[in-house]
Amino acid sequence: MKLSYIKNELIKSIKSRYRPVNFAREGKWAFYFIVIGVIAGLGSVAFHYLCVLGSHYFMDYMAGYRPPGPAGEHHLLAPTTVALNRWILLILPAIGGLISGWLVYSFAPEAEGHGTDAAIDAYHNKGGFIRSRVPIIKTISSAITLTTGGSGGREGPIAQIGAGFGSFFAERLGISDRGRRIMMAAGIGAGVGSIFRAPLAGALFAAEVLYSDPEFESEVIIPAGVSSVVAYCVFCLFFGWGTLFNSPDFKFSNPLELGPYTVLAFVVVFAGVLYIKSFYGITHFFKKLNIPNTLKPAIGGLCTGIIGFFIQDALAFGYGFVQQAIFNELSIAVLLALAFGKILTTSFSIGSGGSGGVFGPSIVIGGALGGAVGKAFHEIIPTIVTHPGAFVIVGMAGFFTAVSNTPISTIIFVSEMTNSYHLLLPSLLVCTVAYTISQKWSIYEKQVKSKIDSPAHTGEFLVDILQAIKVADIMGLLETIKPVSENMNFSSFKEFFQQTKQHYFPVIDENKKLVGIFTSTDIRSFIFKPEVENLIIMKDIATTDLIYITPDEDLNSVLQKFTKKNIASLPVLKKDEHGVLLGMLSRKELIAFYNRQIQRMKNKKIDLDS
Repeated sequence: MKLSYIKNELIKSIKSRYRPVNFAREGKWAFYFIVIGVIAGLGSVAFHYLCVLGSHYFMDYMAGYRPPGPAGEHHLLAPTTVALNRWILLILPAIGGLISGWLVYSFAPEAEGHGTDAAIDAYHNKGGFIRSRVPIIKTISSAITLTTGGSGGREGPIAQIGAGFGSFFAERLGISDRGRRIMMAAGIGAGVGSIFRAPLAGALFAAEVLYSDPEFESEVIIPAGVSSVVAYCVFCLFFGWGTLFNSPDFKFSNPLELGPYTVLAFVVVFAGVLYIKSFYGITHFFKKLNIPNTLKPAIGGLCTGIIGFFIQDALAFGYGFVQQAIFNELSIAVLLALAFGKILTTSFSIGSGGSGGVFGPSIVIGGALGGAVGKAFHEIIPTIVTHPGAFVIVGMAGFFTAVSNTPISTIIFVSEMTNSYHLLLPSLLVCTVAYTISQKWSIYEKQVKSKIDSPAHTGEFLVDILQAIKVADIMGLLETIKPVSENMNFSSFKEFFQQTKQHYFPVIDENKKLVGIFTSTDIRSFIFKPEVENLIIMKDIATTDLIYITPDEDLNSVLQKFTKKNIASLPVLKKDEHGVLLGMLSRKELIAFYNRQIQRMKNKKIDLDS
């Protein structure tokens, strides 16, 4: 008997603590994220094929330019034997910019620039909504920009492709803004994780890139993880498994090496700030330029071609040069020319309105700077810095952290792309220093500081803050007003009304209990009827269907009562003695209180940051 009782009580306790899993609901959402992963993966495949074909027919066939590729990407088409023609290479980015500019500004102006920023903006400010045509235009225009010599990366286009489908899918299913934002972010993670063969980093990136503070969008991580893994598998089924870059088995084993790594952190911060200033300086210049928008990417492409005429390595993707740097095959002079040339070509290619990402160039710039620092220290202290190639990998992580405020996902990105997990410690040091110094700058202008600053979470914070506070905690905000007797005639009330500024008038009975309430608006029809002044009493005018609040209610439920009938002020009654009036709480005071609480939270964050 006792055992049965204990068993039943235990079952009740477990049921009360844990909600049963709704397998139908969870299965439905899992299916949605799998579909997003499949489509994003196929989008990555299509975009990669377009880039391969474009590079072959534009840069190779027309200009004879065949930059090396990373070890994880193999030639799908046999290289031509066309000799390098630097003059065609000079004008090719301008031609690509002209075509790309016409496409973007004619059909989807929001597809200009690096697409990740547009996706971030859609998450925070547009309920995750992206026009369905944007991914298509972004795919084509980015492929043209990048395969005609324009400097950019793949993550921007593929992020917008994945995000666009996630948004489109949610729209067709009639899902709420919150669900659409999550599905859009899952598309970002899936696209980025697949094309860079880094599924874990893709999911973390989608959750981290939304904010400049070290904060993750927790509700995005699992959905983005599911979509990213599926998209990665789809992509690898077409192009093979493995990492994007090959690297020796670098290991960190000498603490003295942390000194040179710290120097690298300051180098990537300096170059990162230069990159951001250059990128947005050129972007703002082109925005002010008084010529048709469709021509601006062509002018940016011409500037890119001029730089590429002298520094060919700074054109197109540049991943192959990072691969060479990892194996210590490039000189310091070549590495520095590649880094600073890439800063300029990316700024002109994308800042002028061309289409492409900024993650790819950041990897190249950071890798080149890391290689240069590593080789320099290898010359000075060869017994401590034994492998300059390790600095290439750490430099990739440090530089993108410095320009994007995404230290965690970037460390995982670089580790997954290079299979160099033994460099996590120096990567963590460099990324921490870089993030700490460069936090106020970002290549992603649409990032917000934290969830508090995101319009997407305004309502959630309103509920969280108001639910945590009871009416009893804000009794000082109550307005003390004079009630009127239910038996007072209208003639007597007119005299009372002339001496008060009250808008609400509680009506009490002989026991001082609230029985009704009316407003100054309710008496308007009686003021100019003197013949009824002695016949009407306040009980006749008052509304007896009372909406009131008590001290034990939370402010969220109070706000719902305010909005129920658009009431400006509510009576507060004693909890145990219903009818005893404590005062009136106005909606204006409640909203002002909420705003003060939000400002206090922001001030605390500022104090912690300073």
